[in-house]
Amino acid sequence: MLNRIIKRGAPKLPKADANEPPAVVVGHVSRAAAGCDTSSVPSIEALPLFRDVPAGERQSLFIRKLRLCAVVFDFSDMITLRCAREREVKRRNLAELIDFVQSSSGRLAEPVQEELVRTIAANIFRCPPPVAHENTGSEAAAADPEEENIFLDPAWPHLQLVYELLLRYVVSSDTDAKVAKRFIDHAFVLRVLDLFDSGDPREREYLKTILHRIYGKFMVHRPFIRKAISNIFYRFIFETERHSGIGELLEILGSIINGFALPMKEEHKLFLVRVLIPLHKTKPAGVYHHQLAYCTTQFVEKDCKLAVTVIRGLLKYWPVTNCQKELLFLGELEEVLETTQPSEFQQCMVPLFKQISRCLNSSHFQVAERALYIWNNDHIVSLISQNRSIILPIIFEALENMQSHWNQAIHGLTANVRKMFQDMDGDLFEDCQQQYIERVASAKTLEEERELAWRQLEAVVAAKAAGEAIILVN
Repeated sequence: MLNRIIKRGAPKLPKADANEPPAVVVGHVSRAAAGCDTSSVPSIEALPLFRDVPAGERQSLFIRKLRLCAVVFDFSDMITLRCAREREVKRRNLAELIDFVQSSSGRLAEPVQEELVRTIAANIFRCPPPVAHENTGSEAAAADPEEENIFLDPAWPHLQLVYELLLRYVVSSDTDAKVAKRFIDHAFVLRVLDLFDSGDPREREYLKTILHRIYGKFMVHRPFIRKAISNIFYRFIFETERHSGIGELLEILGSIINGFALPMKEEHKLFLVRVLIPLHKTKPAGVYHHQLAYCTTQFVEKDCKLAVTVIRGLLKYWPVTNCQKELLFLGELEEVLETTQPSEFQQCMVPLFKQISRCLNSSHFQVAERALYIWNNDHIVSLISQNRSIILPIIFEALENMQSHWNQAIHGLTANVRKMFQDMDGDLFEDCQQQYIERVASAKTLEEERELAWRQLEAVVAAKAAGEAIILVN
């Protein structure tokens, strides 16, 4: 999934025009000056384009342009004419820096790389505005991601270029991981992970691609990145249940899990048990469930024995009153069962089909309908057929009750499932039907006996009350 996103590439960026006049730099501008205080006019120094200087001076010019781009502008203020010009200067210089790194003009010296990472950090590591759930105080689970008001950072014209510069630096063949790890260290990675809570989906998309590339290039960081992501999930699951980037982090993990070597390490299995399965229980699970289901099915495809762990985990956190979430669980359950082997299926089929039976009895027709669709999967039908003597008695009563379901569409699907079982084993079906009839008759007899006992008790009480009344009258 993530690889397809990366292959499409990042959005196209504006390139520096060869006919543009030389770039200018704001000399000695501090963060306060970056706010464009018109009362003090900073000095401006012209900087040539890279193509206009000898090759030996380009890295020096690269550093000067980086220092210009380290100036951060406040996009929330009213843009004066002077501010607009300075912001455009920075934008053009960022575009030129990207072209320089992307064109493989030579390996950057260590001081240049250090200055590059420092400039990137000055731009992206900031105090972001509060995300939607922090502004409203509403639960993230109740929000539809397609309908909520998405925050778009006004500084994105610069931020996009800075993120693109970081991405090109990381993926460049001239970037030596042994050298670059001094600057893209654990502290840098942690701050990148903190940015995943950004409310701007464009920023999260860039972060997702960049972190995936860092994970691929810096092998020394891999255990640390996995642990740091786990910590984010732990806090989300057990404390806040509020984070904007859970889906993007799960997409990265889906690609990471796909690359796990076999036999799978114990730490990876613990990650499944302690992180991925508990992620199903949170209120906002519907927002990121697609990515979460992809991760869990990847584990089962890697190691079929983990199917029991995943299925039992789903049953443990099965929603009780949330029908939409129940539909998601049924979809994920079908994906897992599709890769489950008979030996693992037999270990969990009893509690599994007890839950499916409850879904068949649901008054919400979509839940009942989705449960019936499981019999459209040939692999699952094969597993059921091999264990029909155990499964059919569990769900037979639900199939009988569904013949009186209020939704007519359910009747046809139920008839198909009943016919499927009859074709599998007609004698077993008749036995289950006879046992069901006997249970219904026994339950009816028990109910009649109970009603008779209550009537007798009421009669005794009435007689006693009448006797006491006669005594009082006498």
